[in-house]
Amino acid sequence: MLSIEDILYQVTRPARYTGGEWNSIVKDWDKTPIRVALAFPDTYEVGMSNLALPILYRILNGQPDVLAERVYAPWVDMESMLRQHNLPLFSLETKRPLADFDIVGFSLGYELTYTNVLNMLDMARIPVFGSQRDSSHPLIIAGGSCVLNPEPMADFIDLFLIGEAEEAILKFLDVFREYRGDRGRLLRQAARLSGIYVPSLYQVKYHKDGTLASFNPKASEAKPVIERQMVARLPRPVTNPVVPYVEVVHDRGAIEIQRGCTRGCRFCQAGMIYRPVRELEHDEVVEAAEALVRNCGYNEISLVSLSSGDFHDIDKLVSRMAGPCLRDNLMLSLPSLRLDTSSIKLIESLPWRRKTTLT
Repeated sequence: MLSIEDILYQVTRPARYTGGEWNSIVKDWDKTPIRVALAFPDTYEVGMSNLALPILYRILNGQPDVLAERVYAPWVDMESMLRQHNLPLFSLETKRPLADFDIVGFSLGYELTYTNVLNMLDMARIPVFGSQRDSSHPLIIAGGSCVLNPEPMADFIDLFLIGEAEEAILKFLDVFREYRGDRGRLLRQAARLSGIYVPSLYQVKYHKDGTLASFNPKASEAKPVIERQMVARLPRPVTNPVVPYVEVVHDRGAIEIQRGCTRGCRFCQAGMIYRPVRELEHDEVVEAAEALVRNCGYNEISLVSLSSGDFHDIDKLVSRMAGPCLRDNLMLSLPSLRLDTSSIKLIESLPWRRKTTLT
C-alpha cells in the first residue's frame, strides 16, 4: 500500500501537504488526551491566509491536554490520488487520519465552501450526516461568520459555535473533558452554554418556500434563543503564526488592529455581526509588528480591519511605524481603505516601499 509521501511527487505544489512549516506545533499524540483537527474547507493557499485558524491554533495548543492540527481541502489532483490509493484525508502535523481525532472543527467563512465540508468528511471516511455518526466518530463542530445562519449545514454538523470563539471554545472544552464518554450527554450539556447550537436537540420546520416556520427545543438543556458570542476586548495578535513553505494568497504578517465597524453598510455582513468595535492600543500594534518580523521573517506587515482608516489616530500609528519600516526595508499595508480625502493623505504618509489595496 502506498503512503502519503509516495504520491506527493505526482501532485502540484506538494508542499501544501507536507507540514513541518516554521512555527507549526507537533505534540505527543499518545500523551495528549484531547485531539482536535482544525479544518478549513478550501485550499492551503486560501486557508493559510485566514486569520481565525491561527488564533484557535494558539488557544488550543496552549492547553496542556489538547493538541490542535490543521487540515485543508486538497486540490483536485491530490483528492484523485487519495481516492485512487484508498488513503483517508489527513492532518498536516502528524499525517493522522481525521477519523482518529476527537473533534473536527470547520471554519465556515463563506457559503461556497459548504460542499467542500461534505467532501472532506467523505474523504476522511466520516459519515456526512450527523444522524449517522456515533461515539466512534469525531464530534463535528463549526464556527465562523456563516454559522449565524446555521440551518443550511444543520444536518451535517453536530454542534455550532455562534459568534466569536476565543472564550467560548475553552468553555466547551471544559464540558468535553467531563462528558466525552457519553456523546448524547455531552451534546446536551454543551447546549447549556451560551452561543452553542446543537441541531439534533431542536425541531425545525419550514414553509413550502423554504423559509423558517418554527424553531423549538426538544430537550430541556437546549435554549430557545442562542446568543451570538463576543469577546469584550480584542485579543493580542498571534505573533508566531505558521509560516507556509509555498506562496499563499496573503503572504505577509497580519495584525488585526480593529474588529467591528461603525459604518453600518447594509451590504456588509461582517460589519453587522462583529459589533461592537474593539481596537488594539498603538503599543500593542507596534510590539506585534516587531514580533512578527522577528519570529516569521516577513517583509510586509498588514494592519487588518474592516475599515483601517477608522482606527483611532491611524495617521499617528502609521507615522510611528514608518521609520522602522524604512530602516528594516519593510512594506506596510493598509487594506480596506475608503476612497476619501483622509485615506488619500494616509496612503501618501506610508513608507515609500508600500503596497496598498483599495476595497
